[in-house]
Amino acid sequence: MKRFHVHVGVADLERSILFYSGLFGAEPSVRKPDYAKWMIEEPRVNFAISQRGAANIGVNHLGLQAESGNELAVIRDRFEAADKASLFDEPNVKCCYSRGNKHWVTDPQGIAWEAFHTLSSVPFYTGAVEAQVEAEGCCGPAADSESVAHATACAGTACCG
Repeated sequence: MKRFHVHVGVADLERSILFYSGLFGAEPSVRKPDYAKWMIEEPRVNFAISQRGAANIGVNHLGLQAESGNELAVIRDRFEAADKASLFDEPNVKCCYSRGNKHWVTDPQGIAWEAFHTLSSVPFYTGAVEAQVEAEGCCGPAADSESVAHATACAGTACCG
């Protein structure tokens, strides 16, 4: 695990960018109309914010960013050991202005955890998972075990590595 990841949904993106830029002492490394990300070196954190609606304000998900496919495989094994039933794999997914491989697990409190290795950037935020969730309607992980895939997809709608 090379970098801790935090994604927060915000109500006012511009105000939040000003706040976090002051807090971190740096401008975002990625800035889009609905998204911003800081790659902080001390401590090593990938901190992202996005403006996706009132239902998504606050901590959206936590995660672990891998620097290689092998490192991602180790993290996936840890996710599986933590909760095999909620584990969901997303190979070659396009999301949050990037393309990569992801794995998701949900902790006992319902907080989604993302493990990911970014492969390249893409010019858009949404991916196939978000489009599916928007069509089905969802605003976070499912409260029951009706559909692990759907719950994970919902958590992934604001995925942002």
